[in-house]
Amino acid sequence: MAATTGVRALTVAALLFAAVAAAAAQQASNVRATYHLYNPADNGWDLTRVSAYCATWDAGKPPAWRQQYGWTAFCGPSGPRGQAACGRCIRVTNRGTGASTTARIVDQCSNGGLDLDFETVFKKIDTDGRGYQMGHLDVDYQFVGC
Repeated sequence: MAATTGVRALTVAALLFAAVAAAAAQQASNVRATYHLYNPADNGWDLTRVSAYCATWDAGKPPAWRQQYGWTAFCGPSGPRGQAACGRCIRVTNRGTGASTTARIVDQCSNGGLDLDFETVFKKIDTDGRGYQMGHLDVDYQFVGC
């Protein structure tokens, strides 16, 4: 009986460790966030019109879904990649000012960070204008429910 209890305790500990590791992989600190001119309102919130990677899976979603959050391209460093990231939401926080907002992943990129839509995300958290002056923000992000 003691051996069974020990195995159960090890199993529970392993599951808790895996859950903590998975949660940690869903966020990152001090990430470079540039901006992109998706201009979703000017483009009818149409993922196909802006050639977003996620249009293959999400272009047919209702307009209310596409308009609910500002858009971002996601390229890490932590979290799901490719199609697995499409449609997911992240909470992005400007490290310099603490301003934050939620963005929906609609695209992928290759800069190793985020590529935030200028109007719907970048400007909202660039409350002191320094990000625009530098061409990027230093941010933290974490995956959140949409």
